[in-house]
Amino acid sequence: MIPRVAMRRRSAEVAPTEPMEKGNGKNQTNRICVLVALSLFFWALLLYFHFVVLGSSSIDKQIQLQPSYAQSQPSSVSLRVDKFPIEPHAAPSKPPKEPLVTIDKPVVLPPAPVANSTSTFTKPPRIVESVQKQEFSFIRALKTVDNKSDPCGGKYIYVHDLPSKFNEDMLRDCKKLSLWTNMCKFTTNAGLGPPLENVEGVFSDEGWYATNQFAVDVIFSNRMKQYKCLTNDSSLAAAIFVPFYAGFDIARYLWGYNISRRDAASLELVDWLMKRPEWEIMRGKDHFLVAGRITWDFRRLSEEETDWGNKLLFLPAAKNMSMLVVESSPWNANDFGIPYPTYFHPAKDAEVFEWQDRMRNLERKWLFSFAGAPRPDNPKSIRGQIIDQCRNSNVGKLLECDFGESKCHAPSSIMQMFQSSLFCLQPQGDSYTRRSAFDSMLAGCIPVFFHPGSAYTQYTWHLPKNYTTYSVFIPEDDVRKRNISIEERLLQIPAEQVKIMRENVINLIPRLIYADPRSELETQKDAFDVSVQAVIDKVTRLRKNMIEGRTEYDYFVEENSWKYALLEEGQREAGGHVWDPFFSKPKPGEDGSSDGNGATAISADAAKNSWKSEQRDKTQ
Repeated sequence: MIPRVAMRRRSAEVAPTEPMEKGNGKNQTNRICVLVALSLFFWALLLYFHFVVLGSSSIDKQIQLQPSYAQSQPSSVSLRVDKFPIEPHAAPSKPPKEPLVTIDKPVVLPPAPVANSTSTFTKPPRIVESVQKQEFSFIRALKTVDNKSDPCGGKYIYVHDLPSKFNEDMLRDCKKLSLWTNMCKFTTNAGLGPPLENVEGVFSDEGWYATNQFAVDVIFSNRMKQYKCLTNDSSLAAAIFVPFYAGFDIARYLWGYNISRRDAASLELVDWLMKRPEWEIMRGKDHFLVAGRITWDFRRLSEEETDWGNKLLFLPAAKNMSMLVVESSPWNANDFGIPYPTYFHPAKDAEVFEWQDRMRNLERKWLFSFAGAPRPDNPKSIRGQIIDQCRNSNVGKLLECDFGESKCHAPSSIMQMFQSSLFCLQPQGDSYTRRSAFDSMLAGCIPVFFHPGSAYTQYTWHLPKNYTTYSVFIPEDDVRKRNISIEERLLQIPAEQVKIMRENVINLIPRLIYADPRSELETQKDAFDVSVQAVIDKVTRLRKNMIEGRTEYDYFVEENSWKYALLEEGQREAGGHVWDPFFSKPKPGEDGSSDGNGATAISADAAKNSWKSEQRDKTQ
């Protein structure tokens, strides 16, 4: 269009070379005036059409072409519906798609195009208070809570139908799950292991099993199959479960295998997940999985063959997911502590109530007790001092686990000692935590902790924030420097307070145990229920914050992750804490490391030592 106009303009500007006739001069002048007027009118129309009509339509197109924040993805339907039955209210068929939530934000539009491509004139960008659609595909899931007639509103869980190599195949090849333990018997009865006989009358008649402390992977997955609010429609899901047996996977390859083998299943898993439409909704931030091992088995720091574990929790995709482990890292935000399994797995409420009443009425002849072995290779361990104080006390009971004493590995012996004690000493194991803490609370024994990482910063979903209501805290340094007598410290607690603390411990029992996966408690919430609800709450808060365009905390520092669960309602920033010295990372060189990851390296060594302890126990 522009070249043609230019051509006409040039022809209009050419002056006539022939002389005009005398009688026609006036008419010729009138004709020229008419042509000039028509030319000006034509240019006015051209400029109006270009700047007003085309300019406004291009703006509209630019607004429409703004990329959306998230694309709605079709939900995937689990293929193994028989393993995860859907209740009638679980809405197996998809209802009509709900409109997506939008957020209005100002849009900076580019300058309007000019009439001449050779012109250097441009207009500055214009701030237009128009609508940029930011779409959230999870709004339908959030709205389910508004349906008061739906008991599963806001509670639906979608379970990925993983290839069997990520779970069931491991159980079929159960002899390879541990180098020193035949795990086949421990994977029976839905992961509970063989039943325990109540020969000595220590247990109740029903619900007791020889459960392996690392069997949470399969126990949790089997409990999920009985969850009432499963759905095949991922758009309804409050959270998405990944039934990967991460703990069993790494257990197979920790000794004698290269890092490629140790990492293989984890890399294949995240590759599979990231190709799923469910992943795209929140980039995995609504996904969670369970591993019945300590976090350090999944946090390899380097690509050195001699380094410990795999790198599952350091994979970018895994950093978005929530991983539930029996011991979490205080310095990372993508793992959360859940209880070790105990020996008690009730199938109904009555079994729980009967056990609680029995623990209330027991005569406890020992002031305190300890079951464990010294750690002579660890100069920072206080176990040696604790064992000495138990031996030298007339009111302390010691169950030594060294030198092959089989009683330490007999559930009846351990539970019998805990049932006869008011307080149970729970120092660090090879890492921060130990199963014994949960066995002792199951027995109604008040735990005594010496490091906040053994319980208070670990199991924040399952234990009260006010730890003084159910436990006693004695700092490790007081014992290490022999500044305190454990016996004297415990005797200072009034008898009435001890009674209240013990009652609080007994009331905690349901949320610290895993019910029989083949059944479901009627009213009581077990460790599984508490964990699932905590994940749902976490994902729901994140979704609401995304809609509101805000974060949960101000100036979040991942290295201080352990502090955030301890904040009071409404607090948005973690400052200094009295427990900072317990979680300060050693400076390079203080622990023999030079990479600045001293604390993590120490924890990795602790993980390796825990496996050596397991090897020693089985050999004995």
